[in-house]
Amino acid sequence: MNFEIYKQLLAEIEPFGAKLIAVSKTKPAEDIQLLYNEGQRIFGENKVQEMVAKYEVLPKDIQWHLVGHLQTNKVKFIAPFVSMIHSVDSLKLLQEIDKQAEKNNRVINCLLQVFIADEETKFGLSKEELIQLLASKEFSTLTHVRICGLMGMASNTEDVKKIEAEFAGLKTIFVELKQAFFPNEPAFKELSMGMSSDYKIALKQGATFIRVGSMLFGER
Repeated sequence: MNFEIYKQLLAEIEPFGAKLIAVSKTKPAEDIQLLYNEGQRIFGENKVQEMVAKYEVLPKDIQWHLVGHLQTNKVKFIAPFVSMIHSVDSLKLLQEIDKQAEKNNRVINCLLQVFIADEETKFGLSKEELIQLLASKEFSTLTHVRICGLMGMASNTEDVKKIEAEFAGLKTIFVELKQAFFPNEPAFKELSMGMSSDYKIALKQGATFIRVGSMLFGER
């Protein structure tokens, strides 16, 4: 655990008004507790099973963010406590989140995941699919999900200009959707983009959440 890097990260993101998600996937609860003791409250996990296990043993004021791909059959396990789901990539998934949130008498914060990279391994919706989803009759009936913004993952490349362009493109889509679908919705304000390798670029392009793991916790 690198506390110096943690403090440095907080100092870097402060001028941008962004928030740090400490991505703790594969790391033990003890490591999370150490960072919690330093004041960190937002933690990100990729896998449902891992998040549930850590939720059960760690302080209850932690805000858990699911940042990895989510299968519909796993939603019920995190619906009672998850703070935000970043990886909503289909109407079907959103409907399941809505259903499970209602069962738990909650409204769950969600980000729509946008496909911005050149890699087939990444998930996400295209701009056209986003518009189609938000304009659909099915979406208008959902009462237990709150769309708070967008999430995207840039290509895994050393090409800074390419990463800049991908993040800038995501910001443009965010602005367009805000105007078209959420003009009077203050909750629609989050842009989750940038990880250990590219968070500095993401901050300059308007990220409100950065998802940093290996820099804080060491390589997996």
